[in-house]
Amino acid sequence: MDAFTAGIIQRIRNAEADLHRALESGDEFLAEVEQSELDDLRRLAADHGIDPVREMHRAAA
Repeated sequence: MDAFTAGIIQRIRNAEADLHRALESGDEFLAEVEQSELDDLRRLAADHGIDPVREMHRAAA
């Protein structure tokens, strides 16, 4: 995995964790912000031919 892919995957993981925390705390505004960030990161990954799910599984193996 190259550095760009690794960086995107890490940012997606962070955004997912932040979204989860926002939802758990009931902070609707922050959850919307984090969901938007996650959507943008997933779109960026797709634009560069990166499948985040496949890459996360590959990194975990």
